[in-house]
Amino acid sequence: MTDRVLIFGATGGVGSALARRLAGERRALHLAGRDGDALAALGRELNAPTSQVDALDPEQVQAAVDAAASNGRLGGVAYCVGSIVLKTLKRASAQDFEETYRLNVVGAAIALQRAEAALKAAGGAAVLFSTVAAQHGFPSHSVIASAKAGVEGLTRALSAEWAPKVRVNCIAPSVTRTRMAEPLTQNATMASGLAKAHPMQRLGDPDDIAAAAQFLLDPGKAGWITGQILGVDGGRGPLHVKG
Repeated sequence: MTDRVLIFGATGGVGSALARRLAGERRALHLAGRDGDALAALGRELNAPTSQVDALDPEQVQAAVDAAASNGRLGGVAYCVGSIVLKTLKRASAQDFEETYRLNVVGAAIALQRAEAALKAAGGAAVLFSTVAAQHGFPSHSVIASAKAGVEGLTRALSAEWAPKVRVNCIAPSVTRTRMAEPLTQNATMASGLAKAHPMQRLGDPDDIAAAAQFLLDPGKAGWITGQILGVDGGRGPLHVKG
C-alpha cells in the first residue's frame, strides 16, 4: 500500500505497536506525539517522518496532517491518544470530567476535522479508541467511561457523515499492559485479579489492540466495515464479567 497512515499518540503502547505492525507491511507512516525524544527514536527505528504535537492544539495538528499528506495520499488516521481516570463520582471534580473529555473526544474531533479533506481525497479510514467501560458499568469509571462514550458517538456520527468516502471505526479494549495502565497492572496481585475477570484469563497486550487497528485501516480487508465499535477485551465486554 502506498497511502500514508498518520498515527497520533505514536509513542504510546498501542500507537507504537500499531506503527511497528504497519511498518512491517511497508505501509508509509507519519508519526505524531508529544514526547519529542521518544518520537524521534521511534521515527529513526521505523525510518518514518515525525511531528511533535499537542493533540489539543489545532495548529500543531494541522501541521502534522499537512506534513503527512505532503508525500502522497493520506489513507488513514489513528488517534491513539487517551487517558485513564479512575475515581468514584464523589472524588471526581468538574475539571477531571472536562480535561478527560477534551483529550479523548475533542482531541479526536480536532484530528479528524483537520484530516477530513485529505482522507476523503484518498478514500481513507480513521480509527479511534474507546474502552469496554463505555458500554458496561464498572465502579470508579464515571469520568473515563462518559468520555469514551463520547468517542463512540463521534465514531458513529462521522461514519454516517463521511460515508461512502471515509470509513470510521472504533476499538474498545479492556485492561491492556501499557505504560498508561501501570497503576492497574504494576501490582502483581491486582494484575492477576484483573486477568481472571476476563474469560480469556489474561490482560491485553498492546499488540492485541494494534492488530485490530491494522485490520480496520486496511481497505482490502475492512473495506465494508464502518461505524463499528469493536471490542478487543478478552471477552469481558459481551459477557460483562464483573471484577
